[in-house]
Amino acid sequence: MGSNETRNFIISVSAGIFATFLLYSYSQEKKAEYDKRYGSTKRVVIAKEDIAEMQTIYDTVVDTKEMPGDFIQPDAVTIPDEIIGNVAAVPIKKGQMILKNNLLTPGPDTGISLQVAPSKRAITIPVDEVRAVAKLIRPGDRVDIYAAVDSGKGVNQKREVFAMMSDVVILATGLSIVNNIPRMFELDSSGKNLSQIALTGDTKYTTITVEATPKEAQDLIYILSTSPGNIFFALRNPSDRTIPVRLPSSTSDSVLGKPVVTLDSAAMGSVGTPSFAAPSPARPNMMPNPQPQQRVAPPPQGRKNGFHRL
Repeated sequence: MGSNETRNFIISVSAGIFATFLLYSYSQEKKAEYDKRYGSTKRVVIAKEDIAEMQTIYDTVVDTKEMPGDFIQPDAVTIPDEIIGNVAAVPIKKGQMILKNNLLTPGPDTGISLQVAPSKRAITIPVDEVRAVAKLIRPGDRVDIYAAVDSGKGVNQKREVFAMMSDVVILATGLSIVNNIPRMFELDSSGKNLSQIALTGDTKYTTITVEATPKEAQDLIYILSTSPGNIFFALRNPSDRTIPVRLPSSTSDSVLGKPVVTLDSAAMGSVGTPSFAAPSPARPNMMPNPQPQQRVAPPPQGRKNGFHRL
């Protein structure tokens, strides 16, 4: 490369650097003028798409955007992680700033309808320490529900205990619900000041809300209307999602180990001997023959070739 070419290259590079400097200086000057007029820009959280009322806020429906400070409302959300899991109190349009007063923390105010699976129902059951595993059940746990049902009257009255529902999801314990930030607020004795109460170790609840099919909900309502204290919970491991084979009902006889006599076994008479309501003409060899088989006596004297002597 000759001296002229080297000089031209240096001049070109220098001109490029000088132009970049001028452009940067101009942009900074305009930014300062813009900030002076509209305020400095800040990053705010906006809706990436339309958010319906009572819809849960996830990171997929929000985005961030730089906006002039003068155009940002005081309660605008600036950090997306702060609102993930909250619920929209009002509809929020796409591109609109998300405001803190437009959001609700999941809890009694938002309800649990959005937590109920389609085709399922939420139903509440009164509990105590004995029937609810010492009230160690928490929202999101899974349980088996057992019921004790009385039937018959007088000497024929009996109680049967059976597994009514298996692998049931707990939607709420008292006012603590699934996906809820585990806290609640109550007024103090003066009625003026709010006090925050953590629900992480709450054992003061007296009800448990579960998810059930319409038929299961109907059966639960029947037991609750007749004997509400006869429903018991058994806590499952969260990784155990198996549905056990339905066991026979527990009765006083089964607990004491006594032989259980059913109508079928009583009708059979003895083990291995089937009983029939009526003989079947098509299968005479299967008809029961309670009398021992009798021998046929030989023909009497004087009977020959099947005819009697006259």
